[in-house]
Amino acid sequence: MSTNSDNRTADFADYSRRLQAVLAAENWDSTAALADAMFEAWVNRKRVYLCGNGGSAGNAIHLANDFLYGVAKDLGPGMRIQALPANGAVMTCLANDISYDEVFAAQLEVLGEEGDVLVVLSGSGNSPNVVRALEVGNKLGLRTFAILGYSGGRCKELAETPLHFAVDDMQISEDLQLVVGHMLMQTLYKRIKAHVESPAAASS
Repeated sequence: MSTNSDNRTADFADYSRRLQAVLAAENWDSTAALADAMFEAWVNRKRVYLCGNGGSAGNAIHLANDFLYGVAKDLGPGMRIQALPANGAVMTCLANDISYDEVFAAQLEVLGEEGDVLVVLSGSGNSPNVVRALEVGNKLGLRTFAILGYSGGRCKELAETPLHFAVDDMQISEDLQLVVGHMLMQTLYKRIKAHVESPAAASS
């Protein structure tokens, strides 16, 4: 009976071990740099843009909700944030009229301003549209970040600050995007609260 039970749960235990191993090996310096950039964006009312494909697109939309509202809640306005995959009309228009490779870059060309923050979410780091987003973000003077799995791909080279988790598993890579996003939400809530209660102390 116990052998049968072990066989049924082995995959779950293995997945958990692999996820925990990646988290335990991370030093979090790049995540702290992203937290700093997002806090500065909140203070200076700059905008934050998120983008990704498939599950990463879903994560971008999820996290935009957290940072728009949950990061500040009753403290005042949240982050000025936009998930670039969220508008289906815009996405299909740009994909049809220009190219799917340009669906994020074309939006940034219109919306992005120097000092804004771009966060790319990608497992491989090689999808042409997120690569183009980073190229345009860098050109416009945005602060560019990328949360990546596998080798990090081209995005690891292009992002000003890559958050790279060297794991060859798409599901764990996508889990880590949300883990990092939720870590950022909680730490930014604390920093925003401290800033609201004592601006001088929070900025020192």
